[in-house]
Amino acid sequence: MRVREEDRNLVLLAAVTLFSLVVAGVLNVMEAPPPPAEASKPLYVADETPVRVIGSPFVPNTNPRER
Repeated sequence: MRVREEDRNLVLLAAVTLFSLVVAGVLNVMEAPPPPAEASKPLYVADETPVRVIGSPFVPNTNPRER
């Protein structure tokens, strides 16, 4: 049984997709367990430091005829 020429790209896409899913699954199974809850500390990502704005604020030109 041969794959028709029109369907070769679809078969190749399916093969690459299946291979990628297998690799992702194996890596997910081999992943290390998460650390204990007491070892993790809160992470402060949103550090709100004041920012100095120089110049006028940007106003988009909604009417191109008026400059």
